[in-house]
Amino acid sequence: MARVKGAVTTRARRKRVIKQAKGYFGTKSTNFKVAKQAVMKSLQYAYRDRKANKRNFRKIWITRINAAARINGMSYSKFMNGLKLSGIELNRKVLADMAINDPNGFASLVKQAKKKV
Repeated sequence: MARVKGAVTTRARRKRVIKQAKGYFGTKSTNFKVAKQAVMKSLQYAYRDRKANKRNFRKIWITRINAAARINGMSYSKFMNGLKLSGIELNRKVLADMAINDPNGFASLVKQAKKKV
Protein backbone atom coordinates (compact mmCIF):
# COMPACT_ATOMS: atom_id res chain seq x y z
CA MET A 1 0.00 0.00 0.00
CA ALA A 2 1.55 3.31 -1.13
CA ARG A 3 1.07 6.51 0.81
CA VAL A 4 -0.79 9.43 -0.74
CA LYS A 5 1.21 12.60 -1.16
CA GLY A 6 -0.67 15.90 -0.94
CA ALA A 7 1.45 18.09 -3.19
CA VAL A 8 -1.13 18.38 -5.97
CA THR A 9 -3.98 19.32 -3.61
CA THR A 10 -1.83 21.74 -1.62
CA ARG A 11 -0.56 23.46 -4.76
CA ALA A 12 -4.10 23.76 -6.16
CA ARG A 13 -5.38 25.28 -2.90
CA ARG A 14 -2.50 27.76 -2.74
CA LYS A 15 -2.87 28.62 -6.41
CA ARG A 16 -6.58 29.34 -5.89
CA VAL A 17 -5.86 31.74 -3.01
CA ILE A 18 -3.07 33.50 -4.94
CA LYS A 19 -5.44 33.88 -7.90
CA GLN A 20 -8.05 35.50 -5.62
CA ALA A 21 -5.36 37.89 -4.34
CA LYS A 22 -4.50 39.07 -7.85
CA GLY A 23 -4.11 42.84 -7.91
CA TYR A 24 -3.26 43.16 -4.22
CA PHE A 25 -0.20 45.28 -3.39
CA GLY A 26 3.22 43.76 -2.74
CA THR A 27 3.55 40.51 -0.81
CA LYS A 28 -0.21 40.19 -0.41
CA SER A 29 -0.45 39.02 -4.02
CA THR A 30 2.46 36.55 -4.02
CA ASN A 31 3.14 35.12 -0.56
CA PHE A 32 0.55 32.44 0.30
CA LYS A 33 0.43 33.07 4.04
CA VAL A 34 -0.09 36.81 3.69
CA ALA A 35 -2.36 36.43 0.64
CA LYS A 36 -4.62 34.03 2.53
CA GLN A 37 -5.08 36.57 5.34
CA ALA A 38 -5.75 39.36 2.86
CA VAL A 39 -8.29 37.28 0.91
CA MET A 40 -10.11 36.23 4.09
CA LYS A 41 -10.30 39.85 5.26
CA SER A 42 -11.52 41.06 1.87
CA LEU A 43 -14.26 38.41 1.85
CA GLN A 44 -15.38 39.64 5.29
CA TYR A 45 -15.50 43.20 3.97
CA ALA A 46 -17.46 42.07 0.91
CA TYR A 47 -20.05 40.26 3.07
CA ARG A 48 -20.41 43.21 5.44
CA ASP A 49 -20.64 45.79 2.68
CA ARG A 50 -23.30 43.91 0.73
CA LYS A 51 -25.55 44.47 3.75
CA ALA A 52 -24.42 48.10 4.15
CA ASN A 53 -25.10 48.74 0.47
CA LYS A 54 -28.74 47.72 0.89
CA ARG A 55 -29.09 50.06 3.87
CA ASN A 56 -27.51 52.94 1.95
CA PHE A 57 -29.83 52.51 -1.03
CA ARG A 58 -32.89 52.45 1.24
CA LYS A 59 -31.71 55.73 2.84
CA ILE A 60 -31.28 57.32 -0.60
CA TRP A 61 -34.73 56.18 -1.74
CA ILE A 62 -36.38 57.54 1.42
CA THR A 63 -34.59 60.89 1.02
CA ARG A 64 -35.74 61.19 -2.61
CA ILE A 65 -39.33 60.24 -1.79
CA ASN A 66 -39.38 62.70 1.10
CA ALA A 67 -38.08 65.54 -1.09
CA ALA A 68 -40.64 64.85 -3.82
CA ALA A 69 -43.48 64.47 -1.31
CA ARG A 70 -42.61 67.80 0.33
CA ILE A 71 -42.60 69.52 -3.07
CA ASN A 72 -46.18 68.26 -3.36
CA GLY A 73 -47.05 69.50 0.14
CA MET A 74 -46.83 66.32 2.20
CA SER A 75 -44.32 64.75 4.58
CA TYR A 76 -42.74 61.35 3.91
CA SER A 77 -44.43 59.57 6.80
CA LYS A 78 -47.91 60.90 5.96
CA PHE A 79 -47.37 60.05 2.29
CA MET A 80 -46.34 56.46 3.04
CA ASN A 81 -49.24 56.08 5.49
CA GLY A 82 -51.66 57.45 2.88
CA LEU A 83 -50.39 55.01 0.26
CA LYS A 84 -50.80 52.12 2.66
CA LEU A 85 -54.36 53.16 3.57
CA SER A 86 -55.30 53.56 -0.10
CA GLY A 87 -53.97 50.08 -0.88
CA ILE A 88 -51.15 51.17 -3.18
CA GLU A 89 -48.28 48.73 -2.72
CA LEU A 90 -45.26 50.26 -4.41
CA ASN A 91 -41.84 49.74 -2.91
CA ARG A 92 -39.48 52.58 -2.10
CA LYS A 93 -37.22 51.84 -5.06
CA VAL A 94 -40.06 52.32 -7.53
CA LEU A 95 -41.39 55.40 -5.69
CA ALA A 96 -37.94 57.03 -5.72
CA ASP A 97 -37.59 56.33 -9.44
CA MET A 98 -41.05 57.84 -10.06
CA ALA A 99 -40.14 60.89 -7.99
CA ILE A 100 -37.21 61.62 -10.30
CA ASN A 101 -38.37 60.40 -13.72
CA ASP A 102 -42.16 60.83 -13.53
CA PRO A 103 -43.05 63.83 -11.33
CA ASN A 104 -46.63 63.98 -12.67
CA GLY A 105 -47.28 60.34 -11.81
CA PHE A 106 -45.78 60.88 -8.38
CA ALA A 107 -47.99 63.94 -7.86
CA SER A 108 -51.07 61.83 -8.62
CA LEU A 109 -49.94 59.32 -5.99
CA VAL A 110 -49.60 62.17 -3.49
CA LYS A 111 -53.16 63.27 -4.30
CA GLN A 112 -54.47 59.77 -3.64
CA ALA A 113 -52.51 59.59 -0.39
CA LYS A 114 -53.91 63.00 0.70
CA LYS A 115 -57.47 61.72 0.26
CA LYS A 116 -56.89 58.86 2.69
CA VAL A 117 -54.99 60.81 5.37
